[in-house]
Amino acid sequence: MTSKFFRSAVAAVAAVLAVSCSGSIVATADGNPPSALPKTHHIKTVFVILMENRNWFGDTNRDIKGNPHAPYINNVLLPMASHAEAYLNPPSTHPSEPNYLWLEAGTNFGIRNDRPPRSNSQDTTQHLVTLLDGAGISWKAYLENSSGKTCPFSDEGPVDADGNPVYAVRHEPFAFFDDVTDNLDKYSAKCISHLRPYKELAKDLKKNTIARYNWITPNLCDDMHDNCAGNPIAHGDKWLSENVPAILKSKAYQEGGALFITWDEGVRGDGPIGMIVLSPLAKGNGYSNDVGYTHGSTLRTIQEIFGVTPLLGDAANEQDLSDLFSVFP
Repeated sequence: MTSKFFRSAVAAVAAVLAVSCSGSIVATADGNPPSALPKTHHIKTVFVILMENRNWFGDTNRDIKGNPHAPYINNVLLPMASHAEAYLNPPSTHPSEPNYLWLEAGTNFGIRNDRPPRSNSQDTTQHLVTLLDGAGISWKAYLENSSGKTCPFSDEGPVDADGNPVYAVRHEPFAFFDDVTDNLDKYSAKCISHLRPYKELAKDLKKNTIARYNWITPNLCDDMHDNCAGNPIAHGDKWLSENVPAILKSKAYQEGGALFITWDEGVRGDGPIGMIVLSPLAKGNGYSNDVGYTHGSTLRTIQEIFGVTPLLGDAANEQDLSDLFSVFP
């Protein structure tokens, strides 16, 4: 009896040491599979910023890499970040809205237009934030120029040169899912509590009350897809220069955070489009690769960071973004 107890105790200690040293374990001392033990996740908090309609390279006047109108991205972010050179939007997936849905569910549900939630809502529960809810992982979307008073089913806010409201509901995926909006209830408490005005982000960062998963949508004058006076790329670059530093200085970022800056789609074909990763755990220092990625890769990466399954739609088919990190997940 004593010998059996001693062997069990040694096995337990060995398993604990293996996990604490490596963050994962191939098998326990008694041969149990890895799923029997929790895996250490070093990335604790995720931020995603979605910009609009720009290819990564090819034309220095219209694209991002090397563009003189984007000095913050090219001269500040890229030297400290990791980035991808072969990140595409899903094949022939246009316009904006289908790509946003893909980032949330790994599919566009056959949608190829920018119609509002009342036309394109989905009743499935198989999408990212519902998996996060089920795992007790907090999430929030910060939407520039949304009111926060109702669930955003239509565009709102100040207008651009064409008279269009600068907050575009097609530039976030969450209001398109019935389980988030309580079946298109304009006054859904769940929807209103999760889809908040962007101006609240600064306060949440300062107070360290940020959620684990944070989605950020700039308005049409700030996301490089605007009809506002001036150069749209310069507008977006300036917005990033004014808003990214607060994230990078935050406790949530510095203690296991990751910021993903990407674009929804290529303006010529499917890209490549930008994917910039900033994190204390990223390889950084200007590291880049030519691995083929899509929005399914980003979704898979976020699912792996938070340990939520099943892999959704195209996320099951794509390579994750782990090569851009030194430590993952």
